[in-house]
Amino acid sequence: MPLLVLLGGARSGKSTLAQQLASATDAAVTLIATAEARDDEMVERIAAHRAARPSDWTTIEEPIELAGALSAVPPHACVIIDCLTLWVSNLVLAGWPSARIEEAASLVAGLAAERAGPTLVVSNEVGMGVVPASELGRAFRDVQGRVNTVFCDVADRSVLVFAGRALDLTPADDLIEMFGRA
Repeated sequence: MPLLVLLGGARSGKSTLAQQLASATDAAVTLIATAEARDDEMVERIAAHRAARPSDWTTIEEPIELAGALSAVPPHACVIIDCLTLWVSNLVLAGWPSARIEEAASLVAGLAAERAGPTLVVSNEVGMGVVPASELGRAFRDVQGRVNTVFCDVADRSVLVFAGRALDLTPADDLIEMFGRA
């Protein structure tokens, strides 16, 4: 079944679109949430997200071991992973080096691509803004970009979400092939 990656900025409509797509399937839905409640504002955000989800969906809250969480989902269920950005942030804050994060991302992306049921992966595009002022910020931005690429490389389809609108992303290899025939 399809693996779809939804990329975009904060509040662009990625999660809403993922939920709409999951609701359109006939499959049971499992949402894997990667957020950690590190402050009061995040506690409120998590509570709002929980309240907005359909009551018949299963939720797995897993901030670090995403491969294990994904492997625990029944094979034909529709899965939403929301989101890779918070997952990568959790790994960076836990002290994981970039190479280890990218290895973990490759493992999870491979598992997602091999699933029998549909998989929707939500992630932020963090490289389109200003260059972060701190070394940690730049390291996070760089590894997040590479993680997004790992997932998009194995996805059946990737879209960029702006203001609730999805723009198809053409794989670079397709463009290279097109120009090679010109």
